[in-house]
Amino acid sequence: MSRFATGVTVVTTDVGGEVFGMTANAFMAGSLTPPLCIVSIARGAKMHARLTESGKFGVSFLSEHQAPEAQHFAGRAFAPVEPVFGRLGDVSVLAGSVGVVAADIVSTAQCGDHTIFVGHITHLAVEDHAPLLFYGGRYAALDRELRLEQLGPQSFW
Repeated sequence: MSRFATGVTVVTTDVGGEVFGMTANAFMAGSLTPPLCIVSIARGAKMHARLTESGKFGVSFLSEHQAPEAQHFAGRAFAPVEPVFGRLGDVSVLAGSVGVVAADIVSTAQCGDHTIFVGHITHLAVEDHAPLLFYGGRYAALDRELRLEQLGPQSFW
């Protein structure tokens, strides 16, 4: 599965006046009408119980400059990180992200040792940043100078 390149997200929720976050790459758009998104969370993760309690979540699509935040929320922080949060609707999201989504949980489904949380998107916003990517177990950045459409079809064979 590490050969599937993904963006990097931090899923957040607010419980008891406190913000909790978890790095995840198990995120996807679910539907355009109605606007739905999906996160998959291990049932043993602390975030699972927090999402169940709060009934809502935020998703921050991290920018290439937010690798320290990704490490922090994955529990692998090597240096102190002071995450900067903003509000989107009634959930906290990370400032400086490529995009952010706020969603109310409308459904769940069991999927092996994970639960799929389906969220109805209530708010979304975007900023002009390059994304943080994850591939082969490592963080990566998009080469914004190289565009496949500029290479032409002969370059693929």
